[in-house]
Amino acid sequence: MNDILAFVILLIFIVMSPGIDFALITKRTLTDGKRDGIKIALGITTGVLVHTAAAALGLSLLLMKSAFAFEVVKYIGAIYLIYMGLLSFIKRRKPTENYDQSVHSKKSPFMQGLISNTLNPKVAIFFLTFLPQFITPDYNPSLQFLLMGFFYAAVSIVWFATIVFLLSYVRKWLMSPRVQNVIDKATGLVLIGFGLNMIFRVQRTGH
Repeated sequence: MNDILAFVILLIFIVMSPGIDFALITKRTLTDGKRDGIKIALGITTGVLVHTAAAALGLSLLLMKSAFAFEVVKYIGAIYLIYMGLLSFIKRRKPTENYDQSVHSKKSPFMQGLISNTLNPKVAIFFLTFLPQFITPDYNPSLQFLLMGFFYAAVSIVWFATIVFLLSYVRKWLMSPRVQNVIDKATGLVLIGFGLNMIFRVQRTGH
């Protein structure tokens, strides 16, 4: 019982800690509204389920043991984050164009969230370093991985949806082009920063 309580408490704090997911959801919600915010949150949560299935099948263990596979996935994920961050600086809108019809809104928010989370090897490593601490040897490990992963996904979507709804309420006060430009650039820098940090970490661990 104590292990379950510890798992729940730690997981809630982990999910609520600001990171790549928070930056993506904030950017998409303030840019394109509540609907796209929910879609990208669902994409991120689906990515969690992908990692859950991978961990249950042992694929994440292979990723963790193979330095080459880990670096390849990490570089791809980092490049994708940098690409999304750069979009904030290179996209252009006409002054008379409605903000909800921006170039950014044409990109699938669900796929953005899914790709970003699936290509983040830190999530795979999390599944193999955090979750095993709560595995009970008397029961099927794969089933326990699946149950904990689904719970992780459930907590994540509740938290992400809360963020989206809160942001959607203040969005109307943040719709001026000047404020939106600042938000775009700030979140773009955050995403680029996360991407560069992932690359430099790979380089440091590779030597």
